[in-house]
Amino acid sequence: MKFITLVFIAFTLLSLILTKTMISGKEENVTCVLADLQICKSAVTTGIPRSKECCEKLKEQQSCLCAYLKDPLVGPYITVAKIILASCGIPFPRC
Repeated sequence: MKFITLVFIAFTLLSLILTKTMISGKEENVTCVLADLQICKSAVTTGIPRSKECCEKLKEQQSCLCAYLKDPLVGPYITVAKIILASCGIPFPRC
């Protein structure tokens, strides 16, 4: 369990990125900061059902998901990520 937490923290620190994205046809600045998804950590690492706040953050950063998923440290969490996204009504991105 400590290893998973350590990997998640390392992933969070390594993945802090700022990007400019397109959302619903108009240009908006979206700050892609993986640390903002810290609220989803318990759902990812322990399997505890995700919170409403977790879904809200995921929807807010939906345009950032491909960037997060390209990080090699996310590999062990992709299956869990699919489950959490589905439970929030967010389609898994096709990157």
